[in-house]
Amino acid sequence: MTGCPVGINIPSFIKNIERGEFLEAAKVLKETSALPAVCGRVCPQEKQCESKCIHLKMGHEAVAIGYLERFAADYERESGQISLPEVAQPNGMKVAVIGSGPAGLSFAGDMAKLGYEVTVFEALHEIGGVLKYGIPEFRLPNKIVDVEIENLSKLGVTFVKDCIVGKTISVEDLKADGFQGIFVASGAGLPNFMNIPGENSINIMSSNEYLTRVNLMDAANPESDTPVAFGKRVAVIGGGNTAMDSVRTAKRLGAEKAMIIYRRSEQEMPARLEEVKHAKEEGVEFLTLHNPIEYKADEKGRVKQVVLQKMELGEPDASGRRSPVPIPGAIETLDIDLAIVSVGVSPNPIVPHSIPGLELGRKGTIAVNENMESSIPMIYAGGDIVRGGATVILAMGDGRRAAAAMHQQLTKNK
Repeated sequence: MTGCPVGINIPSFIKNIERGEFLEAAKVLKETSALPAVCGRVCPQEKQCESKCIHLKMGHEAVAIGYLERFAADYERESGQISLPEVAQPNGMKVAVIGSGPAGLSFAGDMAKLGYEVTVFEALHEIGGVLKYGIPEFRLPNKIVDVEIENLSKLGVTFVKDCIVGKTISVEDLKADGFQGIFVASGAGLPNFMNIPGENSINIMSSNEYLTRVNLMDAANPESDTPVAFGKRVAVIGGGNTAMDSVRTAKRLGAEKAMIIYRRSEQEMPARLEEVKHAKEEGVEFLTLHNPIEYKADEKGRVKQVVLQKMELGEPDASGRRSPVPIPGAIETLDIDLAIVSVGVSPNPIVPHSIPGLELGRKGTIAVNENMESSIPMIYAGGDIVRGGATVILAMGDGRRAAAAMHQQLTKNK
């Protein structure tokens, strides 16, 4: 259990599966996780629960905890016998959640179970945050996310779409409306670029834009109002899970040559081994130890080539990974017609900058204490707005921790 950021009772849910009590197993999962069917698909279990599995100490392979979690959650959903966790009597207090990604949904679920009136404010026209806009249908089907959201609605959580806190309404408005606690979970939707020559050419975009348009705006349909460029020779820059999602999406949209370009070796890639394996199986090419230094455009301003600097690995840097070092004079030029830049994200600045006196951390994150409380009392924050880009399960852990701390604070004076 120590390997799970949301504290799932792993021995108990697996024991239930062993007994054939699949619905009971799902019930155990839902005691602590608002999104078990999601986590069973996108959690890096190999770095978390499975890395702490007792079987490893005995010299065996870890139990496939992630697949078992996915099975139990899917079994319950397909059975039609979806159980809801126990909910305390309404306590008359209102709390607001800004953002409906994994941190916000996890917080909302825990607070609803404790008897609070919970309202989630989402900037986009769909609930789910990064689960909807950032993770493709082939890895996390939207209908699965929708069922998890529907379960939260049944617990009494209210969702408000198309509402940008900091623009449409302010935090002061929320306080005036009687919300006694606010949890900011607005994510890291601001893409990073490399700031190299030619990066403003047509058909160079961030993985955020590419995936959001395909996942949420029907951009894969040429008849849509905002179709995305269908590249035949696609370069995706980066080596994380989002880069894998982007390159596998490009392959599905007809790319003849879809490449991952990464400045370190494959061993240093932050993406899950499973994602790299799937990309290779689908015909994605990997060009490691290469780094873009320039893009060249045609006479219409559309990208036609990427200039790459070959790299070698030097000494480890602050992340513990060996640093990529340019090899003098080793330059290569590739023909491309679409580049997708996936070199990390920064926190969305709209919410933090709209709250006077809020203390910020590095790169515009919201600074919080160990209880996820910000410098302003009763404003808590978690997920990517605090961590920069991180995983779904770490964001969910933040949501649970913030809910427990806010509940303690709100009931302390009662």
